[in-house]
Amino acid sequence: MLRFLLVRIASAIPILFILSVVTFAIIQAPPGDYADYIRSQLINQGGASYAQAEAQAQLYRVEHGLDKPLVVQYVNWIGGIVTRGDFGYSMFYNKPVADVVGERLPRTLLLALVCHLFASVLGIGFGIWAATRQYSWIDSLLSGISFLGMTVPRFLMALIIVYLLVFQLNVSEIGSFFSPQYGGAPWSWAKFVDLVHHVWPVVAIATFGGLAYNMRVMRGNLLDTLNAQYVETAKAKGLSGAAVVMRHAVPNALHPLVMYQGVVLPYMLTGEIETAIIFALPTVGPAIVGSMAVGDVYVTATFMMVLSATLIVGNIIADMLLALLDPRVRQYGGA
Repeated sequence: MLRFLLVRIASAIPILFILSVVTFAIIQAPPGDYADYIRSQLINQGGASYAQAEAQAQLYRVEHGLDKPLVVQYVNWIGGIVTRGDFGYSMFYNKPVADVVGERLPRTLLLALVCHLFASVLGIGFGIWAATRQYSWIDSLLSGISFLGMTVPRFLMALIIVYLLVFQLNVSEIGSFFSPQYGGAPWSWAKFVDLVHHVWPVVAIATFGGLAYNMRVMRGNLLDTLNAQYVETAKAKGLSGAAVVMRHAVPNALHPLVMYQGVVLPYMLTGEIETAIIFALPTVGPAIVGSMAVGDVYVTATFMMVLSATLIVGNIIADMLLALLDPRVRQYGGA
């Protein structure tokens, strides 16, 4: 297992390098840069003439190296990461990119993991419940819930919840993780409860979508597994129904869901983009969208690299979990 892990980590380095090149090139492909955003702000809000705004924009390009060729900009950016751990300077947030990532990534990762935990536990549990009661009213009810979770857009659910909170329940504190009195206060039970009061809509929406997918996949896989010959053999040996399902059928039905963990982490980090934008939460998703809109290339590129790294890490974790779950993977997969 250790050798397998080291090989996967070593192979991830050239993949990250290639992804950094492709990502940086794609981000720079559209015309315009942050200096153009500066020019438009000077004209629209500062009352400057086009010539004055263009002169200021050109000075900004020279000062921040935006006038240099694309290759030079990439080498400077990746060289700063490798040699100094410097991800560049955010022109929009006016602070180092590392500070922007450090502010938004931990809270987003924690939020995503909580949603994923709820979605996995509830989705798998409901999937087992539905599969073991096929064609019953429970199966029909859970299948309907799964259908809604996979088809109703998240932004629509977020808009409905915002409407109910603001216009029906008169909730005014929308768009933050904490109430003003808890913003800089040390952690306490009261602060945790306040956090739950602010983030429960995002958690509920993200959990509902993930739960629906997990439940649908688990139900389908478990129904196929319950018809396998080894399950019939286990029943013939006199094992109880619960033992047959939980000890023999469920571990094999979990394989697709375990492999799904390889892509779910970056998806969970960005899957709350619509919800976070509607609720105006300072997380990774809105930062990516906002930086792309104004041409803050280093913020966008860094966040895309973070998502690429989480995708690679997620796949490594999924492979290790699958090896632990299935002896055949350990025997024939080199783990």
